[in-house]
Amino acid sequence: MIRSTSQAGLDRLHDAMAARVANGELPGIVTLVARGEDVHVDAIGVMAFGGSEPMRRDTIFRIASMTKPVLATATMILVEEGTLAIEDPIDRLLPELADRRVLKGIDGPLDDTVPARRPITVEDLLTFRMGHGLIVEPAFQPPYPIITAADELQLVMGPPDPRTPHDPDAW
Repeated sequence: MIRSTSQAGLDRLHDAMAARVANGELPGIVTLVARGEDVHVDAIGVMAFGGSEPMRRDTIFRIASMTKPVLATATMILVEEGTLAIEDPIDRLLPELADRRVLKGIDGPLDDTVPARRPITVEDLLTFRMGHGLIVEPAFQPPYPIITAADELQLVMGPPDPRTPHDPDAW
């Protein structure tokens, strides 16, 4: 049986979160506590450091990489249930990625491609590398076409997996 949330507990949570905002650790915070039908939402502070727009209970947050552990957990549940296997190609789930072509070389034109040697697997997606085989710094020269395209699309690439070989499928 789910007990209702005590007001004293909610007050302690509010005070702890308000202290973090007051200390300048966060500009603002929204908390949600739910137990059964009892739901409590609290909004404290402002949306940005130095800003004046108050945090609201319906403020939308950019959670970015926080989705990765959620996605990985959901995927592994499907693996446990037998719906997916780690080594499964993703072609049936994402047919637009089947029979893909990859750049022949990082310094080549965007239309100089070769067929990928193997399909993308569920395991590949769980590495969260997005196929980037090397890190590209803004000062990196020359501006290869793939780098220019990534810049124009405002894509951000992270550091490569040190085990990633630098062959056409690595990009």
